[in-house]
Amino acid sequence: MATAKKPAAKKAAPAKKAPAKKVAAKKAPAKKAAPAKKPAAKKAPAKKAAPAKKVAAKKPAAKKAAKPKAPAKKRVPNAAFMKPLTLSNALAAVVGAAAMPRTEIVSKLWVYIKKNKLQDAVNKRMINADAKLREVFGKAQVSMFEMAGLIGKHVK
Repeated sequence: MATAKKPAAKKAAPAKKAPAKKVAAKKAPAKKAAPAKKPAAKKAPAKKAAPAKKVAAKKPAAKKAAKPKAPAKKRVPNAAFMKPLTLSNALAAVVGAAAMPRTEIVSKLWVYIKKNKLQDAVNKRMINADAKLREVFGKAQVSMFEMAGLIGKHVK
């Protein structure tokens, strides 16, 4: 495949210079000397432009001396979560009769759900309630996010 040649760009013709006039061989008449000028009065100095702010060059960060780190503080759980709550009869039938904190109630509910295979096969976030759980939840199916809220009605 042959490539087509592009037409050469036309160069602009250089402008012709006007012929230099020859200086006449005659000497021009001498001019009279101009009177001496008086020195001009001093003017106020012109205002200087404000100097541009210098941008501080970033210095490479010096390596800090390795300080011994303080030992990590052990995480302390909120006392409100550890407060034992009294359970309703419907909830006690599922997780046990003893008073226990809300976190433990949810854990025991999950043990019951997994033991009885109550999680929906298609959507694992949904829990299919059996007869005992239906009394607690009030529905045939709840999401795992609703579950903790529905427990609140059964604890004091």
